[in-house]
Amino acid sequence: MHVLSSRTPDVFTAITNAIIAALEQGVGTCTMPWHGGLVAPPFPVNAATGKAYRGINVIALWVAAMAERYVSGQWASYRQWQGLGAQVRKGERGAVIVFYKSLDRPGLAIPEERDSVEETSFRFVAKATHVFNAEQVEGWQPPLPEAKSPVAINEEVAAFLEAVGAEVRHGFPMALYRRSGDYIEMPSPGQFIGTATSTPTEAYHAVLLHELTHWSGAGHRLNRVFGQRFGDQSYAFEELVAEFGAAFLCSAFRLTNEPRPDHAAYIASWLAILRKDSKAVFTAASKAQEAVQFLIALATTKTIA
Repeated sequence: MHVLSSRTPDVFTAITNAIIAALEQGVGTCTMPWHGGLVAPPFPVNAATGKAYRGINVIALWVAAMAERYVSGQWASYRQWQGLGAQVRKGERGAVIVFYKSLDRPGLAIPEERDSVEETSFRFVAKATHVFNAEQVEGWQPPLPEAKSPVAINEEVAAFLEAVGAEVRHGFPMALYRRSGDYIEMPSPGQFIGTATSTPTEAYHAVLLHELTHWSGAGHRLNRVFGQRFGDQSYAFEELVAEFGAAFLCSAFRLTNEPRPDHAAYIASWLAILRKDSKAVFTAASKAQEAVQFLIALATTKTIA
Protein backbone atom coordinates (compact mmCIF):
# COMPACT_ATOMS: atom_id res chain seq x y z
CA MET A 1 0.00 0.00 0.00
CA HIS A 2 1.28 3.44 -0.91
CA VAL A 3 -0.51 6.65 0.01
CA LEU A 4 0.15 10.05 -1.53
CA SER A 5 -1.22 13.28 -0.14
CA SER A 6 -3.49 15.47 -2.20
CA ARG A 7 -2.16 18.92 -3.03
CA THR A 8 -5.29 21.02 -3.03
CA PRO A 9 -6.38 21.06 -0.34
CA ASP A 10 -3.71 19.37 1.81
CA VAL A 11 -6.08 17.25 3.86
CA PHE A 12 -3.35 16.13 6.26
CA THR A 13 -2.43 19.69 7.16
CA ALA A 14 -6.04 20.90 7.30
CA ILE A 15 -7.16 18.21 9.74
CA THR A 16 -3.96 18.35 11.78
CA ASN A 17 -4.24 22.13 12.20
CA ALA A 18 -7.82 21.78 13.44
CA ILE A 19 -6.74 19.19 15.99
CA ILE A 20 -3.79 21.34 17.09
CA ALA A 21 -6.16 24.26 17.68
CA ALA A 22 -8.43 22.03 19.77
CA LEU A 23 -5.49 20.73 21.81
CA GLU A 24 -4.28 24.27 22.43
CA GLN A 25 -7.70 25.23 23.80
CA GLY A 26 -7.56 22.36 26.28
CA VAL A 27 -4.09 23.04 27.67
CA GLY A 28 -5.35 24.45 30.97
CA THR A 29 -8.08 21.91 31.67
CA CYS A 30 -6.87 18.84 29.74
CA THR A 31 -10.30 18.85 28.07
CA MET A 32 -10.07 17.41 24.58
CA PRO A 33 -12.71 17.10 21.82
CA TRP A 34 -13.28 13.47 22.81
CA HIS A 35 -14.29 14.39 26.35
CA GLY A 36 -18.01 14.86 26.85
CA GLY A 37 -19.95 17.26 29.01
CA LEU A 38 -22.89 15.62 30.72
CA VAL A 39 -22.68 12.63 28.38
CA ALA A 40 -20.05 10.96 26.22
CA PRO A 41 -19.60 12.60 22.81
CA PRO A 42 -21.66 10.59 20.30
CA PHE A 43 -19.70 8.38 17.96
CA PRO A 44 -19.84 9.96 14.47
CA VAL A 45 -22.08 8.00 12.12
CA ASN A 46 -22.93 8.56 8.46
CA ALA A 47 -26.64 9.36 8.41
CA ALA A 48 -27.08 7.95 4.89
CA THR A 49 -25.27 4.63 5.30
CA GLY A 50 -25.65 4.08 9.03
CA LYS A 51 -21.96 3.20 9.25
CA ALA A 52 -19.65 4.60 11.90
CA TYR A 53 -16.69 6.71 10.81
CA ARG A 54 -13.24 5.43 11.69
CA GLY A 55 -9.84 6.59 12.87
CA ILE A 56 -8.85 10.14 12.02
CA ASN A 57 -12.33 10.98 10.72
CA VAL A 58 -13.75 10.31 14.19
CA ILE A 59 -11.29 12.76 15.73
CA ALA A 60 -11.86 15.33 12.97
CA LEU A 61 -15.64 15.23 13.45
CA TRP A 62 -15.34 15.44 17.23
CA VAL A 63 -13.19 18.54 16.77
CA ALA A 64 -15.78 20.07 14.42
CA ALA A 65 -18.62 19.21 16.79
CA MET A 66 -16.79 20.76 19.74
CA ALA A 67 -16.08 23.95 17.79
CA GLU A 68 -19.72 24.37 16.75
CA ARG A 69 -21.27 22.79 19.89
CA TYR A 70 -23.10 20.13 17.92
CA VAL A 71 -24.79 17.47 20.02
CA SER A 72 -25.76 15.15 17.17
CA GLY A 73 -23.37 12.47 15.97
CA GLN A 74 -25.08 12.17 12.56
CA TRP A 75 -23.10 13.42 9.54
CA ALA A 76 -23.43 13.17 5.76
CA SER A 77 -22.33 14.89 2.57
CA TYR A 78 -24.46 17.54 0.86
CA ARG A 79 -25.71 15.03 -1.72
CA GLN A 80 -26.33 12.36 0.89
CA TRP A 81 -28.54 14.74 2.86
CA GLN A 82 -30.44 15.52 -0.33
CA GLY A 83 -30.90 11.80 -0.88
CA LEU A 84 -32.46 11.61 2.59
CA GLY A 85 -34.92 14.35 1.67
CA ALA A 86 -33.11 16.94 3.79
CA GLN A 87 -31.47 20.21 2.84
CA VAL A 88 -28.29 21.76 4.21
CA ARG A 89 -29.10 25.30 5.27
CA LYS A 90 -27.65 28.09 3.14
CA GLY A 91 -24.33 29.39 4.42
CA GLU A 92 -23.45 26.30 6.45
CA ARG A 93 -19.83 25.13 6.25
CA GLY A 94 -18.95 21.45 6.20
CA ALA A 95 -16.37 19.62 8.27
CA VAL A 96 -13.31 18.26 6.47
CA ILE A 97 -12.72 14.51 6.51
CA VAL A 98 -10.45 12.28 4.42
CA PHE A 99 -11.10 9.50 1.95
CA TYR A 100 -8.76 7.63 -0.35
CA LYS A 101 -9.00 7.31 -4.13
CA SER A 102 -7.09 4.70 -6.13
CA LEU A 103 -4.46 5.82 -8.62
CA ASP A 104 -4.23 2.33 -10.12
CA ARG A 105 -7.93 1.53 -10.53
CA PRO A 106 -10.04 4.50 -11.62
CA GLY A 107 -13.34 4.56 -9.81
CA LEU A 108 -12.04 2.57 -6.82
CA ALA A 109 -12.36 4.54 -3.61
CA ILE A 110 -12.30 3.71 0.06
CA PRO A 111 -15.62 4.72 1.70
CA GLU A 112 -15.36 7.88 3.76
CA GLU A 113 -16.34 5.98 6.90
CA ARG A 114 -12.90 4.39 6.78
CA ASP A 115 -9.52 6.04 7.21
CA SER A 116 -7.17 3.23 6.26
CA VAL A 117 -6.07 1.58 3.02
CA GLU A 118 -3.70 -0.90 4.65
CA GLU A 119 -5.70 -3.87 3.37
CA THR A 120 -4.72 -3.34 -0.26
CA SER A 121 -1.53 -3.03 -2.29
CA PHE A 122 -2.94 -0.39 -4.65
CA ARG A 123 -1.67 3.17 -4.57
CA PHE A 124 -4.11 5.69 -3.15
CA VAL A 125 -4.24 9.46 -2.97
CA ALA A 126 -5.73 11.13 0.09
CA LYS A 127 -8.59 13.47 -0.76
CA ALA A 128 -10.59 15.89 1.33
CA THR A 129 -14.35 15.92 1.36
CA HIS A 130 -16.91 17.79 3.43
CA VAL A 131 -19.73 16.48 5.55
CA PHE A 132 -22.46 18.32 7.45
CA ASN A 133 -23.91 17.65 10.86
CA ALA A 134 -27.61 16.90 11.31
CA GLU A 135 -27.92 20.22 13.14
CA GLN A 136 -26.99 21.99 9.91
CA VAL A 137 -29.87 20.58 7.88
CA GLU A 138 -33.63 20.90 7.67
CA GLY A 139 -36.24 18.27 6.89
CA TRP A 140 -34.69 15.26 8.60
CA GLN A 141 -35.72 13.48 11.77
CA PRO A 142 -32.90 11.60 13.50
CA PRO A 143 -33.53 8.06 14.73
CA LEU A 144 -34.24 7.78 18.43
CA PRO A 145 -31.24 6.34 20.28
CA GLU A 146 -31.69 3.28 22.45
CA ALA A 147 -32.08 4.40 26.04
CA LYS A 148 -29.57 2.85 28.43
CA SER A 149 -29.11 3.47 32.12
CA PRO A 150 -25.64 4.07 33.61
CA VAL A 151 -25.98 0.72 35.34
CA ALA A 152 -26.61 -1.10 32.05
CA ILE A 153 -23.71 0.71 30.38
CA ASN A 154 -21.28 -0.23 33.16
CA GLU A 155 -22.47 -3.82 33.02
CA GLU A 156 -21.73 -3.93 29.29
CA VAL A 157 -18.25 -2.48 29.82
CA ALA A 158 -17.55 -4.95 32.65
CA ALA A 159 -18.64 -7.86 30.44
CA PHE A 160 -16.40 -6.60 27.62
CA LEU A 161 -13.40 -6.29 29.94
CA GLU A 162 -13.95 -9.77 31.31
CA ALA A 163 -14.25 -11.21 27.79
CA VAL A 164 -10.99 -9.58 26.68
CA GLY A 165 -9.27 -11.33 29.58
CA ALA A 166 -6.41 -8.94 30.36
CA GLU A 167 -4.85 -9.50 33.77
CA VAL A 168 -5.74 -6.59 36.04
CA ARG A 169 -4.14 -6.20 39.47
CA HIS A 170 -5.57 -3.77 42.01
CA GLY A 171 -4.24 -1.85 44.98
CA PHE A 172 -1.69 0.33 43.18
CA PRO A 173 -1.35 4.11 43.60
CA MET A 174 -1.75 4.79 39.88
CA ALA A 175 -2.95 3.10 36.70
CA LEU A 176 -0.46 1.74 34.17
CA TYR A 177 0.25 -1.19 31.88
CA ARG A 178 3.26 -3.11 33.16
CA ARG A 179 4.81 -4.35 29.92
CA SER A 180 7.49 -6.46 31.64
CA GLY A 181 4.84 -8.56 33.41
CA ASP A 182 2.08 -8.12 30.83
CA TYR A 183 -0.55 -6.96 33.31
CA ILE A 184 -2.44 -3.78 34.15
CA GLU A 185 -1.98 -2.07 37.51
CA MET A 186 -5.02 -0.19 38.82
CA PRO A 187 -6.03 1.55 42.05
CA SER A 188 -8.83 -0.26 43.85
CA PRO A 189 -12.26 0.57 42.37
CA GLY A 190 -13.26 2.17 45.67
CA GLN A 191 -10.53 4.79 45.26
CA PHE A 192 -12.21 6.32 42.21
CA ILE A 193 -14.33 9.38 42.86
CA GLY A 194 -17.41 10.42 40.93
CA THR A 195 -17.84 13.87 39.44
CA ALA A 196 -20.75 15.97 38.26
CA THR A 197 -20.64 14.10 34.95
CA SER A 198 -19.53 10.57 35.87
CA THR A 199 -19.95 7.94 38.55
CA PRO A 200 -16.96 6.31 40.31
CA THR A 201 -17.56 3.14 38.28
CA GLU A 202 -17.56 5.09 35.01
CA ALA A 203 -14.30 6.77 36.01
CA TYR A 204 -12.75 3.40 36.84
CA HIS A 205 -13.86 1.87 33.53
CA ALA A 206 -12.66 4.83 31.44
CA VAL A 207 -9.17 4.61 32.97
CA LEU A 208 -9.07 0.83 32.52
CA LEU A 209 -10.02 1.14 28.85
CA HIS A 210 -7.07 3.51 28.40
CA GLU A 211 -4.68 0.98 29.93
CA LEU A 212 -6.29 -1.81 27.92
CA THR A 213 -5.36 0.06 24.74
CA HIS A 214 -1.73 0.06 25.94
CA TRP A 215 -2.09 -3.69 26.69
CA SER A 216 -3.13 -4.33 23.08
CA GLY A 217 0.21 -3.05 21.82
CA ALA A 218 2.33 -5.77 23.47
CA GLY A 219 4.82 -7.59 21.27
CA HIS A 220 2.78 -10.79 21.14
CA ARG A 221 -0.41 -8.87 20.30
CA LEU A 222 -0.26 -5.90 17.91
CA ASN A 223 3.46 -5.27 18.50
CA ARG A 224 2.94 -1.51 18.42
CA VAL A 225 6.31 0.21 18.09
CA PHE A 226 7.21 3.50 16.46
CA GLY A 227 10.96 3.20 15.86
CA GLN A 228 12.91 6.34 15.11
CA ARG A 229 10.02 8.30 13.61
CA PHE A 230 9.12 9.84 16.97
CA GLY A 231 12.41 9.19 18.78
CA ASP A 232 12.33 10.36 22.39
CA GLN A 233 8.66 11.27 21.97
CA SER A 234 7.57 7.69 21.24
CA TYR A 235 6.28 7.28 24.80
CA ALA A 236 4.14 10.41 24.52
CA PHE A 237 2.91 9.25 21.12
CA GLU A 238 1.85 5.90 22.56
CA GLU A 239 -0.10 7.85 25.18
CA LEU A 240 -1.92 9.66 22.38
CA VAL A 241 -2.79 6.30 20.78
CA ALA A 242 -4.15 5.06 24.13
CA GLU A 243 -6.07 8.31 24.62
CA PHE A 244 -7.71 7.91 21.21
CA GLY A 245 -8.38 4.21 21.80
CA ALA A 246 -10.05 4.86 25.15
CA ALA A 247 -12.07 7.69 23.60
CA PHE A 248 -13.32 5.43 20.79
CA LEU A 249 -14.33 2.73 23.27
CA CYS A 250 -15.93 5.13 25.74
CA SER A 251 -17.97 6.73 22.99
CA ALA A 252 -19.01 3.35 21.58
CA PHE A 253 -20.21 2.25 25.03
CA ARG A 254 -21.67 5.73 25.74
CA LEU A 255 -19.43 5.92 28.76
CA THR A 256 -18.54 9.39 30.08
CA ASN A 257 -14.84 10.03 29.51
CA GLU A 258 -13.42 12.62 31.91
CA PRO A 259 -10.18 14.56 31.26
CA ARG A 260 -7.13 12.95 32.85
CA PRO A 261 -5.05 15.53 34.76
CA ASP A 262 -1.91 13.39 34.36
CA HIS A 263 -2.04 14.08 30.63
CA ALA A 264 -1.25 17.75 31.13
CA ALA A 265 2.40 16.76 30.84
CA TYR A 266 1.77 15.08 27.49
CA ILE A 267 -0.17 17.81 25.71
CA ALA A 268 2.95 19.86 24.96
CA SER A 269 4.61 16.75 23.50
CA TRP A 270 1.54 15.94 21.42
CA LEU A 271 1.49 19.47 20.04
CA ALA A 272 5.20 19.31 19.20
CA ILE A 273 4.73 16.01 17.36
CA LEU A 274 1.72 17.24 15.38
CA ARG A 275 3.38 20.53 14.43
CA LYS A 276 6.41 18.67 13.12
CA ASP A 277 4.60 15.85 11.30
CA SER A 278 1.21 16.55 9.71
CA LYS A 279 0.55 12.82 9.28
CA ALA A 280 1.34 11.87 12.89
CA VAL A 281 -2.21 12.25 14.16
CA PHE A 282 -3.43 10.09 11.27
CA THR A 283 -1.02 7.38 12.42
CA ALA A 284 -2.15 7.71 16.05
CA ALA A 285 -5.82 7.47 15.11
CA SER A 286 -5.18 4.51 12.79
CA LYS A 287 -3.24 2.65 15.49
CA ALA A 288 -6.01 3.38 18.00
CA GLN A 289 -8.63 2.09 15.56
CA GLU A 290 -6.54 -1.04 15.05
CA ALA A 291 -6.33 -1.53 18.83
CA VAL A 292 -10.09 -1.14 19.25
CA GLN A 293 -10.84 -3.62 16.47
CA PHE A 294 -8.37 -6.07 17.98
CA LEU A 295 -9.95 -5.82 21.43
CA ILE A 296 -13.50 -6.17 20.06
CA ALA A 297 -12.51 -9.19 17.99
CA LEU A 298 -10.77 -10.75 21.00
CA ALA A 299 -13.77 -10.20 23.25
CA THR A 300 -16.16 -11.53 20.61
CA THR A 301 -14.09 -14.64 19.94
CA LYS A 302 -13.83 -15.52 23.62
CA THR A 303 -17.54 -14.86 24.17
CA ILE A 304 -18.54 -17.15 21.29
CA ALA A 305 -16.08 -19.83 22.42
